[in-house]
Formats: sequence, C-alpha cells, structure tokens
Amino acid sequence: MAILNADIIDRAQKWLSEPFDTNTQSEVQKLIINDNKALAEAFYQNLEFGTGGMRGIMGVGTNRINKYTLGKNTQGIANYMAQQFPSKKLRVAIAYDCRHNSQNLAKVVADVFSANGINVYLFSDMRPTPVLSFAVKYLQCQCGIVLTASHNPPEYNGYKVYWEDGGQLVPPHDAAIIQMIESLDYNQILFEPQADKIHYINQEVDDAFIASSLKHARFDLASEVRKNLKIVFTSLHGTSIKTVPQTLEKAGYSQVHIVPEQAVPNGDFPTVKSPNPEEPEALAMALDLADKTHADIVIGTDPDSDRLGIAVRDLNGKMHLLNGNQTMVLMTHALLEDWKQKGKITGSEFIGSTIVSTPMMLELATAYGVECKVGLTGFKWIAKMIKDFPELTFIGGGEESFGFMVGDAVRDKDAVAATLLICEIAARAKQQGKTVFENLISLYTQFGFYKERLISITKKGIEGAREIKQMMVDLRENPLKEINGQTVVCIEDYQNSTAKNLISNEAEVLDIPQSNVLIYYLADGSKICARPSGTEPKIKFYFSVNTSLEDVAQYGETEALLEARIDRIIADLKLNA
Repeated sequence: MAILNADIIDRAQKWLSEPFDTNTQSEVQKLIINDNKALAEAFYQNLEFGTGGMRGIMGVGTNRINKYTLGKNTQGIANYMAQQFPSKKLRVAIAYDCRHNSQNLAKVVADVFSANGINVYLFSDMRPTPVLSFAVKYLQCQCGIVLTASHNPPEYNGYKVYWEDGGQLVPPHDAAIIQMIESLDYNQILFEPQADKIHYINQEVDDAFIASSLKHARFDLASEVRKNLKIVFTSLHGTSIKTVPQTLEKAGYSQVHIVPEQAVPNGDFPTVKSPNPEEPEALAMALDLADKTHADIVIGTDPDSDRLGIAVRDLNGKMHLLNGNQTMVLMTHALLEDWKQKGKITGSEFIGSTIVSTPMMLELATAYGVECKVGLTGFKWIAKMIKDFPELTFIGGGEESFGFMVGDAVRDKDAVAATLLICEIAARAKQQGKTVFENLISLYTQFGFYKERLISITKKGIEGAREIKQMMVDLRENPLKEINGQTVVCIEDYQNSTAKNLISNEAEVLDIPQSNVLIYYLADGSKICARPSGTEPKIKFYFSVNTSLEDVAQYGETEALLEARIDRIIADLKLNA
C-alpha cells in the first residue's frame, strides 16, 4: 500500500467541495477510501508543460487531465493574453484529435476562453495538429490550443499551446504563463461560456491549409509522374484521414491505397499496440497492403498527424522502414536541391535541426551554402528560429522523432506536407528508374554514412521519476571517461549550459536554453545523448555513429559495422530498454 504524505491528502481533500462537481468529488472519495496508490499518483504533483505541451492520464486529480486542470491552465492563459495584448481584440483557435474526451475537453477550453470575453474559433470536428498551427496565423489569433496526446496510449490526453506566430510556447511566455496558472485557485476558473464568442470553423481553413501544403511541398513534375506512383497510406485511426488523402488527390496522386481497417478514427486504436509510426509494428497492416498492391511507398501518421513513418523498397525490392533521421535527410536534401536548381539559394537561408538528431544535417547545409541552426528537442525551437532570425529564409527542418516542417506556413512538425513531399521525392525517383532507398545510399556516399538509433527506457509513476532523475545525476556527476574503447573527448551539459573538452580541459558556454540533456562525444565521432522525455515517463538515449562510404556496393557491409558499433556502445553502458 502506498504511503500518503500530508500534502497529497490535503490536495485531495480540497477536491471534495466546491468548485468541483459532485461526480468529481465522488471519484476522489473512492480513491481516498479504496486506493491509496492511485490517490498518490493522481495528486502528488501538478501536470507540467514539457517539450510537446502537457500530456497525462485522464482522471480526477492535479496530476491528471480533466476539466479542472485544463480549465485552470486556460484561465491562466486567458489572464496572460489580456495582459500581453491589452489593445487587441483577442482571438483563440482550438482543435482536437480523435482521443476519448478530446471533443468535450475542447469545448471546456472554448467555454473558459469565451467566459473571459475572448473570441474562440473552434473546429467542429477533429483536425490534425498542423492545421491548428496554420489556423492560428491564418485567422490572426494570439493563441491556439489543440487537445491531443500525440501517439501516447489510449488512457492519455493532452493540451498543446501555440502563440501568435503559430509555434508552440517558448520563453519567455511559457514560464510566465506557468507562473500565472500556479497563482490561481480552482474557484477562479470562469466556466460559464459566452455563446456569441464561440465560432465554429471548417472548410475555409482546410482549403487554405491544403493550398499552402501544395505550394511548399510540391515540385515541378509532369502529371503522369505522380499518377505512376503507388502509395499505401494509413492514418492509424487518427485525424490525418481528414486531410492527407485530400491533399494527395489535389496534388495529382491517383494510386493511393488507404488501409481500410485503420481509416476510421478511434481513440482505442484497436488494430495497434501503439499508434506510433516510429514503431515498426504500427505499420504492419500497411506493409501487408503494400505487398498486395505492389506499392512503391508506405506512409503512416500518428493520431494528431504531426509525425509520419515511411517505408520504401530496399535494394532487394523488400519494404524497408526508414528512421526519422533518414527521412529528414532525404526531405532536406530534396528541398535544398530544388532550391538550388531554381536559383533560390542566396546564402541567406537556413535549415533547422535538433541536438539529438543526425549530424548529417550539418553536412548538407555546408554543401549547399546555407546555415544549419540546431536547437533543443521539439519543433517549438525550430519555430522559434524562424521568429528569431527574420533576415534568414527557412527552407525546412526536422528532428529524429519522425517529424518534418516544410517552409514556415506551419510552425510545427507537419505530417501532411511531409507526406506530400516524400511522395514527390518517390515519384521523381521512380521516373528516373531509381528508388528512394537508392537515393538515400547515394547521399551516404556524398556526405558520409551516418547511422542512428534510439533507446527509450520507460519508468512509470513516482518511483520511476526518481530512477530517471538518478540516472541523469550519475551521468552528470560521475561522467564516463571511455565508452566502447573510445575516449570521451567532449561532454555537453545543457542543464549547466557548458561544453567541456576533456582533452584540453577547456570549457565553452552553450548558447542554447537550458534543458536536462547530456551529450557525450567520442574520439571516433560517435555521439551519445541522454535526456528524460518531457511528455512521457521515459528516459531516452540517442546514438549516432558514422564512417565514409566509398561505393554503393559496400552499403550492406558498412551498415553492419555501424550497427555493431552501436550495439557495443549500448552494451558498454549497460542499458536495458
């Protein structure tokens, strides 16, 4: 039985009276009587904003997603908006995904904003997250909210906050809003809506979003080139079914085979263990359909359609799942080459990446004469780059977690435009008698063969949070000197904003916002990154190794050597996923 401290009991007892409704009070009372462990998990902390907003298990309590935790957040944001934009007519866009309670929670959020006199533009049905990011700018809103937990399990929901540029909250607004929220009591939430302040939005925004995707992610290809590409697409029971097929159709792709069993939105995600296109088994049904239809490419998106998984034919004609680093390299190179061919590269352009993503992005930038700006994990930092450097033109950018952003119309990872872009790449390759996979190997011969892998270790609950914290403490306070027989030459500590060269003993200041991330660099060019997830009970380890690839024929042997190097590093670190 869990031991309840006085703070947890006090938090829970406050939920046994007004302003909490009788159903909430009853559920809390049941926890107090029957389940100390569940009570502790529900009340031991307040849900916090992470790299992708706020996500949590649905239920009663301060550490759960419910009308009161979201209502308090919304009230805090409404107060902050009134403070930041005193002379503007305030506007907020709100969207939601396919998850249980998403629609109801979106209405709660809309009610609170409207009760504060703010005009709300609420989608009348579920929409992909990138559509919300687009809508914020398109509708000239100061803020946007999407109710989603991305690819988390069915019991989760979440709340992403966007600012007037269409990007997620970044400093200084994030800290200021959190402070505003924490200063509030639950009885200060205004729940009674002003009905005339809530406006429902639909086709106009959809049409503008699709038109923008076509503008940014389509090349100059003949119509028959697109018609020859055979595509299998799955929305994994999520929101992309509302936008991706329509975008591909308008672009000119006629051979799109949708996995029927996964086309209906469903918050239980009944055909997959996890609706995460990063995980191979999530695309199993799509891969089966690809073999039946002799498809050239398979694409699957997560429930809120901001990230995508891709499979293409390998050198033996078998479907091969690409990882997020490979897809971002392929897409970035295609955009850079297109800009170069059109004479659009002037030296005042940049691509975006993150500290845990493949260093190959830096090689691409150098080759094409553009900058590569590298930020913390999360697309909010890439969006911030666009805002921070208005003198530079953003071409595109991505991160290893299967996300990509094309142009600056959407300020978050966007699986809709990315789906169109990878289809353009595949269609052009097929026209040239090649495959996407062959194009990837060709890039390795030009820019170096980079191989990455991610290990996520799940540690749930209070004890799990302690374990994750201790793992980072150990790596930080007792740094390793050698890994896989290679000397550790540099350690970057983003929590302390320092990069220490262990050979010269010199230290530099990292000009990136502080974050609980550690990166080890080895003498052979290997890179190892450790960071706790900001949205899930996990600690993540990212590995990157590289070597040269002289000839395409050496691909298989060289890849095996790189995979073996990663295996040895993982074994040396004694990591158990």
